[in-house]
Amino acid sequence: MKYLVALAFVGILGSLGWALFHMLRGSSQKGRGKGGGMARALTVRIGLSVLLFLCILAAWKMGWIQPGGLPPGR
Repeated sequence: MKYLVALAFVGILGSLGWALFHMLRGSSQKGRGKGGGMARALTVRIGLSVLLFLCILAAWKMGWIQPGGLPPGR
């Protein structure tokens, strides 16, 4: 589970970097509209974030992971 979360974070950061690259590069080539690559990269980031959240929620519901916060009453 730890590897899945780490891989998802790397993917999220990679897509943010890719969106930054498209933003700094300016207008796209090959006839695409301005921001087409950036929008696609940010869409991938949102998809990965939602998938990560759903995987963590499912793992918690199945009992694979347990919350480790402060005990109640503190």
